Amino acid sequence: MRLSVFDIFKIGIGPSSSHTVGPMKAARRFAEALRDRDDWDRCTKVVVELYGSLGHTGKGHGTDVAVQLGLEGDTPEDTDVDAVPGRIARIAETGELALLGSKRVAFRVSDQVIFHRRKSLPAHPNGMRFLAYADGESLLEKTYYSVGGGFVVDERMQMDAGPDVTFPFPFKSGAELLRICREHGISPSTLVLENEKTLRPEKEVREGVLRLVSAMRACVERGCAREGVLPGGLKVVRRAAALHRKLRADGGHDALIAMDWVNLWALAVNEENAAGGRVVTAPTNGAAGIIPAVLHYYQRYITGADDDGAVRFLLTAAAIAMLYKMNASISGAEVGCQGEVGVACSMAAGALAEAMGGSPEQVENAAEIAMEHNLGLTCDPIGGLVQVPCIERNAMGAVKAINAARLALKGTGTHMVSLDKVIATMRQTGADMSMKYKETARGGLAVNIVEC
Repeated sequence: MRLSVFDIFKIGIGPSSSHTVGPMKAARRFAEALRDRDDWDRCTKVVVELYGSLGHTGKGHGTDVAVQLGLEGDTPEDTDVDAVPGRIARIAETGELALLGSKRVAFRVSDQVIFHRRKSLPAHPNGMRFLAYADGESLLEKTYYSVGGGFVVDERMQMDAGPDVTFPFPFKSGAELLRICREHGISPSTLVLENEKTLRPEKEVREGVLRLVSAMRACVERGCAREGVLPGGLKVVRRAAALHRKLRADGGHDALIAMDWVNLWALAVNEENAAGGRVVTAPTNGAAGIIPAVLHYYQRYITGADDDGAVRFLLTAAAIAMLYKMNASISGAEVGCQGEVGVACSMAAGALAEAMGGSPEQVENAAEIAMEHNLGLTCDPIGGLVQVPCIERNAMGAVKAINAARLALKGTGTHMVSLDKVIATMRQTGADMSMKYKETARGGLAVNIVEC
């Protein structure tokens, strides 16, 4: 698997990379496949069937909205989030949807987006099937899987082929990553940068990473400014704006004030995500607040922090995410929240360790510490919404990442459990975890809070 930093970090739309971003991309891909057929003009109707976790919690995650936008040709990065409610209302009122913005077909979401709550497709919990018809005659059927972090694969579990290039420093494990760094005297961020340079010029890589930093900063700012109640029925009140005012007024005499700011930055991002706002998938939307919060901590509290350090931060985070993507999973529906918040915490810990001058061994140690203490983390969103416990969980994950980095930086990098071992353990734990704790809203808090 050849991965880029821009595969790991993607500017998109909330509330979920697997249930919103992925299905939107799959829907657009289906519409494009239909357009490329000779009988495109004959299409009169499209049906979308959602299975497994998408069937269980897709409604609360906005999957029905996402597939409508994708069929109309939207991409997660380019969607005008403020225009979405009006567009969905227009489709409902007219009973029509414009495939790729041009070909009008009949579309009633209540009849043509089908949530199969008790059925799954064989390859992955996040399965979906798209079907096109011409006056009852089947024209095209495609199956896709949203495998976490906005990644979409076809029924053969294959992604679209990327550029045919060979990376100078390919790696498949943490041990290989460390070996390459030692042999060439480079850091993990430099390794990733050299690989990226085979895909695009270094100037474009740095500019692209700084665009991600800017998008994260903008998300925090929006989250700190907006108030009200989050959509979805739980009536969760947004807290970031009030907390922001309080922290600005307090004057900063508390010895743990930095922790309060980290909490704020994470809450701000994930409240924006829950509201369907613009976020950076890092590596998922449900865990999107951890990387920005720890990056903000680096920029505000670490002496000498600069843009180059921010670039190195995200490149290192991407390297760690690639290890989880290749060797385990970043899908809450597949391995629970250890694959989302746990992975983001691990990414942020390693990234902060490098940005603060840590050795490759200390970076690997920080990433390992962070995941070791997220093993077994379940995904049990109340009401199928990315709100409780997801929003606070990002704040806790961000603080844990900073602590993991500081622990690693106080050591030599030598430790008992390797990052590879903890990734393997996470994968095995996810396989053993009951399905009701993997983004189905059928266990844990999702059940007990409702019963209370």
